[in-house]
Amino acid sequence: MASRRLTILFSIAFTASAQSVIVPSACTSTIAPQNAAPSVAPGFRVEVVANNLARPRSIQFDLEGALLIVEQSRGVRRIRLSGDGSCVRQNGDVQNVTDNASLNHGLALSEDGRTLYASSASAVYAWDYDASQGQTTSGSRQVVGDFGPADGHVTRTLLLSQMVTGMLLVSRGSGPNVDPRARDRSTAISTIKAFNVTNATSEGYSYINDGLLLGWGLRNSVGVGEEPVSGGIYSVENSVDNFQRGTKLINENNPGEEMNFHGYLNGTQYEQQGGNYGYPTCYAAWNVSEIPENQGISVGSQFAIGSQNDTVNDGNCRDEHIAPRLTFQAHMAPLDVKFNTNGTGAWVSFHGSWNREDPVGYKISFIQFDGNGSPTAAANSTTAAIDIVSNPDLSECPDNCFRPAGLAWDSQGRLFFSSDATGEIYVITREDGSSVNTVSEVSSSGTTTGTSAAPSPTVSSNAAVMQNWQDASIWSVGAAALAMLL
Repeated sequence: MASRRLTILFSIAFTASAQSVIVPSACTSTIAPQNAAPSVAPGFRVEVVANNLARPRSIQFDLEGALLIVEQSRGVRRIRLSGDGSCVRQNGDVQNVTDNASLNHGLALSEDGRTLYASSASAVYAWDYDASQGQTTSGSRQVVGDFGPADGHVTRTLLLSQMVTGMLLVSRGSGPNVDPRARDRSTAISTIKAFNVTNATSEGYSYINDGLLLGWGLRNSVGVGEEPVSGGIYSVENSVDNFQRGTKLINENNPGEEMNFHGYLNGTQYEQQGGNYGYPTCYAAWNVSEIPENQGISVGSQFAIGSQNDTVNDGNCRDEHIAPRLTFQAHMAPLDVKFNTNGTGAWVSFHGSWNREDPVGYKISFIQFDGNGSPTAAANSTTAAIDIVSNPDLSECPDNCFRPAGLAWDSQGRLFFSSDATGEIYVITREDGSSVNTVSEVSSSGTTTGTSAAPSPTVSSNAAVMQNWQDASIWSVGAAALAMLL
């Protein structure tokens, strides 16, 4: 595919006469990626920081600057890092923080850095944590339990609010692909809730019965983020597979993945907070031309699965459910979302598809925000997500590709991400190795979402059709010149 030509704008302006192309310095030591070198957008650089991990998922920096990592079905690990700019590497052996084979994804650290949270399919646990030693100093205690059946989507994403101390957000996905139990709000299936962990009792909370409901009808919102200016809560949604409209299977390009807005924890009023986002009956359109009976449907519109009737129909979906703030290409599988400090951008990890003839996703993308809590793109945009790091040959995916999962900022504004499929941790910086936290806009010149960035020339490296709606209804940057405002 044609290279994405990008202009990267940073927050501090400079005069036109000062423009120059930065030549990145080589690192004295590098870790080769397991698969092909990532494609990187102009103005950015990516390096492998660590490898040989066991399915790393969520990641989080502690107060000592060490990286905490959930190794799926093993526990929480810790690695120390050394080096400057993009030339940062693992320093020393992996430390074992806690062994627990039930831990699979969720990870959070309290504001004072002294309480560690992690989750299994059935519970959220907390430990006292000493960052100076990289060790827990207590046994585990259950903070939230009673999630109901641990079937299907078993990750329980965790996010501690930076705006409201002690508020822990927990996301719980569906069981099967299309889960009829999610139609009953009281089951708490396919919901996001918030819990005040400063008031937690020794028995802990019941996920089903307790907590502040931020939204339901959310199939599997693995990524949850807090916009830092307004305090708005956003999630990114993994939508349904094997989608059928009437008698026609349209799963290749529908429904779209979603970015949803859930209001605030800081007291700001949002009348739709706790509302229904449609699942399991209503979904967001992506490729409208492939949807039968598509009158009145546009990108991002809620429309009905299966055959329409008096209670499940496009009108009901549109009028009674909350539409996504943005919609992404079907099956890209977003797993995390992190905002920059000034609220001008969100970074999203797209884990990549399995239910599509031509793979999509497998990348890190940037979405521009306005600095006041909202994305700048319209709700029906198909170009809101701009690719920053991607796999150069999607035909090799999923078996021979990195698959982004968790995201984390360090104190220097570098963005780290895990690849669970390859056991790697990567870092994203500007081309000169400096912070990407100040990036406020990344604009393409006419290409659409899904176009891969140019591959680096310098690095080499060693369900069935639905039967009914219940069952399945730079390395271095290339030679392109940049116009940069520094």
